[in-house]
Amino acid sequence: MWGINMFEKDLTKKMQDVVLEGRIPAKDVCREIKKPYSTLLRELNPFDSHAKLGAETMFEIVKVTHNVAILEFMARELGYTLMPVDGNGTPKPHKATKRMRRQAATM
Repeated sequence: MWGINMFEKDLTKKMQDVVLEGRIPAKDVCREIKKPYSTLLRELNPFDSHAKLGAETMFEIVKVTHNVAILEFMARELGYTLMPVDGNGTPKPHKATKRMRRQAATM
């Protein structure tokens, strides 16, 4: 496992990618989460040690973008997996992606 600083930078970089390279334009994400564009970009900069992305903002970004890659990353780093649930709160089985099948085949 990495040191905490490397993990924080990787986590922030992944969130930056979700916002700047996602399906929803970054300015639309900012509008939805009610945060100024310049402020969010600063918080998403992994090399700005004076601005940090808060957990509440991260959660709002995940909700707005419907991109759970960051949650999957955090779960994996902690030794867990992330599974969607159906309307009743029951874990939904999912199809293995090609990448998952390749990884299983090499184990």
